[in-house]
Amino acid sequence: MSSASQTAAEAFAAGEVLYETDGPLATLTFNRPTVRNALTFGMYEALYEICERVDNDEAIRVLLLKGAGEAAFVAGTDISQFRTFDTPEDALTYEERLDRVIGRLDAVQKPIIAVLRGYTVGGGAAIAMGADLRLATPELQFGVPVARTLGNCLSIRNYARLVDLIGPARTKELLFTARFAGAEEAKAAGLVNEIVPTERLDERAQELALQIAQNAPLTIRATKEAVRRLLEHRRLESADDLVLMCYMSEDFRNAVEAFLNKRKPEWQGK
Repeated sequence: MSSASQTAAEAFAAGEVLYETDGPLATLTFNRPTVRNALTFGMYEALYEICERVDNDEAIRVLLLKGAGEAAFVAGTDISQFRTFDTPEDALTYEERLDRVIGRLDAVQKPIIAVLRGYTVGGGAAIAMGADLRLATPELQFGVPVARTLGNCLSIRNYARLVDLIGPARTKELLFTARFAGAEEAKAAGLVNEIVPTERLDERAQELALQIAQNAPLTIRATKEAVRRLLEHRRLESADDLVLMCYMSEDFRNAVEAFLNKRKPEWQGK
C-alpha cells in the first residue's frame, strides 16, 4: 500500500499517533520524534478520526494536541511521500486532504489547545492554526518555509487561516522570506496565546484545559462555532490554479529530491 493511501488504523498500529483520555481531557500525540514528528498521510487521517471521537464522547471537554519529544510539535509532512506525485490529481488530492482534516479540526465542538515545542512547520503549522489556543515554549520555531525548501504553496484556506491570525503583511513577509518566527514574535503577532517555560509546558496546558473544562460547555461550543462561521464566511473554496502551478513544476520535483538528498534546490521558476 502506498503512503498516499495509508489509513488511520495503520498510523495507530504503528504508534505514529497516540490518543488518551483523562477525565474531561483528551490528548493526541504525534509520535515520530526521530523525524520531528513529520506526518504521514495516515497520521492526517488519524487526526480526522480523533476529531470524530472527541465530538462523539460527551465526557470530553477539551482536546490537547502535542508532539513527542522536545525538538518539534510537527515539522511538516514527511517529504518522501511527495516522490509519488506525478499528476495534477496528486497535488489537488493532497491539498484537499489537508483542507478536509484541518477543516474538521476547525469544526470540533470542543476547545482545542495546541502545545507547541520547537519546530512547528508546514502541515504542523496548519494544524496549530486549526487549534483554538496555542501555548509555546521559548524555543518555538513557527513557519512555512516552502519558498526555500520545496517551492510549493498552501491551499487558499490555509493562507486564510494565517492571514486571519497574523494579518496579510506579516503573512507575506513570513512566507516570502521563508524564515521562522520565534516565540516572542509569534505572541506579539497574536499567533501564540502564552509562552511557557519548557519544563512547565505540559503542566500549564493541563491547567488551562481544566479551567476551560469547568465552564459552560454550550457557551464554549456556541462561541467556537460563531467564530468559525464568521471566518468561514470570508474564505474562498479553492484556488486550484495556484496549487497546480507550484506542485506540477520542475522546481517542485527537483526540490523534493534536493531536500531528501540534503542539497540546496536550484530555482528555475518553471
